[in-house]
Amino acid sequence: MSRQKVFTPRGPAAIGPYSQAIVTGDLVFVSGQIPLDPGRASLVEGGVAVQTARVIANLAAILEAAGSSLARVVKTTVYLADLNDFEEMNKEYARHFPADAPPARATVQVSRLPKGALLEIDAIAVKAG
Repeated sequence: MSRQKVFTPRGPAAIGPYSQAIVTGDLVFVSGQIPLDPGRASLVEGGVAVQTARVIANLAAILEAAGSSLARVVKTTVYLADLNDFEEMNKEYARHFPADAPPARATVQVSRLPKGALLEIDAIAVKAG
C-alpha cells in the first residue's frame, strides 16, 4: 500500500524526524500536535483551554491538507502533562468535534511533553470520499 507524506505551512513544521501526517489508503494518520503557533514555531501562551484550541487548529489544518477534516476523525489520543487539566481540556475539545458521534479517544497523563506543552493530541481520520 502506498504512503503519502502530508505537509502544510498552516500547521507547525515537524521538530523531529516525522511527518505532519501520512496518508495510506483511505486513512490519515496525524502525528501528535503540541500547541505550536505555525507562524512563530513557539508555544502559544495560556492555559490548557488555549493550548487545546491551538492543537486542534493545527490538527484541522493538517487534516485539510490531507483531504480530510475534524468531522472525519475516528480516533484521537490526548496526552496531558497534568490529568487535573482533564475537565478544562475536555470542554474545549468537545467544541470541535461532532456531539452526536465524537471520535473514539484515549486520554493519558504523561510526565513531560516537548517544549513544556500542557498537552499533545494525535489523530486518525478517514479521507473525504
